[in-house]
Amino acid sequence: MSTVIQKQRTTLFINHSIVTHAKAQALVENTTLTNLVERALVAFLPDEIVVKKPKI
Repeated sequence: MSTVIQKQRTTLFINHSIVTHAKAQALVENTTLTNLVERALVAFLPDEIVVKKPKI
């Protein structure tokens, strides 16, 4: 049975030179900009996120 991966469209304001660099890297890797950014975020983000409520 195949797994359906849901995606969400997101608008980000990113420095033009970073986007240009990322697009070039995606071409080198024969992948999409979306896939490149997803892999970068997965590599950067921790496995688990704990949100603590501040004490007032």
